[in-house]
Amino acid sequence: MTNERRLRPVDLARLAGVSTQQIRNYEDAGVLPPAARTASGYRVFGDVHRAALLAYRALMRGYGPVKATEIMRSLHDGDVPGALALVDAAHAALHEERVSLRAASQALELLAAQPPAPLPRSGGLRIGEVAALLGVRTSALRVWEGAGLLTPGRERGTGYRVYEPADVRDARLVHTLRRSHYLFDQIRPVLEGLRREGSSEALRAAVAARGEALTARSRAMTGGAAALHAYLEVSAGGPGPSAR
Repeated sequence: MTNERRLRPVDLARLAGVSTQQIRNYEDAGVLPPAARTASGYRVFGDVHRAALLAYRALMRGYGPVKATEIMRSLHDGDVPGALALVDAAHAALHEERVSLRAASQALELLAAQPPAPLPRSGGLRIGEVAALLGVRTSALRVWEGAGLLTPGRERGTGYRVYEPADVRDARLVHTLRRSHYLFDQIRPVLEGLRREGSSEALRAAVAARGEALTARSRAMTGGAAALHAYLEVSAGGPGPSAR
């Protein structure tokens, strides 16, 4: 683009709020297209680099720095279909998270609303029996207990763990939430709320918070995709400014 303005590394750095060295790193990593060089070796950037930088920064907010770098590098390697496939895959993964969240919400509401189910036998269950019931390893139950999520009693004399109906319910909830990628710190208030009030208000709040986070990420991804489209339009016009 012969009429494209020439930009210095510091101009791009100020635009993105990063150092000039970071701008050089972006070019070296393939985030920016190759810059022209002056006779003395100085980099010369232009509007196409500005658009690439804006696209990358927007992609970072929705897709994360690793995926954003992969997308931009694919573009600058000439693999536009590959870059768009990465975008498609990220949106598909977000959709799967929404489906998982919806399923978890429905399952957890049912579990939280139900009184503890009677156990196969009186006297509570041992850890191996609970693990078999849930389809998990006993080590998982021990980790959850160590994190303060489960509080089974102990059998007098032997010290073996004893899971009463409420303990089994809690283990079911933890198992369901972990499969939906909830962190321990997110699960803990849910269980505390159920134990304290016997209600699912804390559960609803946790699910709602995760839903809001997914919505925010979806909006950020939409913005990133729009910036990427703008960059594709700009970059189709030519390689950038001349070094002369």
